[in-house]
Amino acid sequence: MLDRRREMGPAEPQLPPRDLFAELLEQAPVMTLMLDADRRVVGANEAARRFFVIEPSRLPVSLVEVTLESRLLEIVDAGEPHAEAQLVHHRRTVLTKLVPGRREGETVMFLMDVTELRRLATVRQEFVANLVHELKTPITSLRLTAESLLGDPAPKDRRRFAERLVREADLMSKIIDNLRYLGEIEAGAMTLDVSRFDLAELVGESVTRLGIDRPVETSIQAGLTVATDRPKLVQALDNLLDNAAKFSPPGTAIDVHAESAGGEVVLSVRDRGPGISPEHWSRVFERFYKVDRARPREAGGFGLGLAITKHLVQVLGGRIWTEAAREGGQVFYIALPHQVLTNG
Repeated sequence: MLDRRREMGPAEPQLPPRDLFAELLEQAPVMTLMLDADRRVVGANEAARRFFVIEPSRLPVSLVEVTLESRLLEIVDAGEPHAEAQLVHHRRTVLTKLVPGRREGETVMFLMDVTELRRLATVRQEFVANLVHELKTPITSLRLTAESLLGDPAPKDRRRFAERLVREADLMSKIIDNLRYLGEIEAGAMTLDVSRFDLAELVGESVTRLGIDRPVETSIQAGLTVATDRPKLVQALDNLLDNAAKFSPPGTAIDVHAESAGGEVVLSVRDRGPGISPEHWSRVFERFYKVDRARPREAGGFGLGLAITKHLVQVLGGRIWTEAAREGGQVFYIALPHQVLTNG
């Protein structure tokens, strides 16, 4: 008889069984740390290694030494199944979940970064609070004026009250229109009508149309043109010029500068006002955000102009930012590509 084992050839080496659970944890989108009974990190998945910059060859190491976050050790020591932690060293907010490991004394800690979710929740809450504040003022004025009319005032007062009603109704309508416009921009519902035009000519037309009651000094590179949506750039520029006029002392000049730099057209508008503290620079482009909330609404607007400007610039494929002017005041910059790219 033939030896059937000889016919089959040498036996293939047995591969170790796959640890599907470990593979699953390794690829999990949330950070995962495996802790032993002594609160040492004995394992970390890819997300945790990347976030905490963990070198696997160093393990096992104490939880605090690996993460630099004592709050996480407090959660483990307290045995809190679910908790929210502010990571002081990493400046992030995480949700944690503790579950028993597969071996005696082991604990698996899952961490989910919710920093952006918390920020968005705060922005939403501030938006609602600011919207209520902005609408409450004209609504209160409307009610008081209507009550005054019910008292059958003299004819000259009736006209004054009626004019006030119209004025406050117009203010409410403007807020609603601006919010609707912002919504259209954010929804990507706006189309671009691209044309090439001279930037100096556009700036001059805006200054004349706005009728700004102070000098506007322009410094624009000769022959500088840009191909973009002219009406949208006009609106963005008008908002910056109007903003500069509101926050500059009477009689002081507004500076408008434009040049080609680094493959972009950079347009800047500088006022000579008190300036803005650096901690507000990124937030001034949020809707309803006001640096000085004590400033009268008529003087400072509704806090929507810069938000609209930011979104218009982004639609045009550009960037917008602000910084302190070297000789005092604040300067706002718009950087646009020489020719906007369209999907058409």
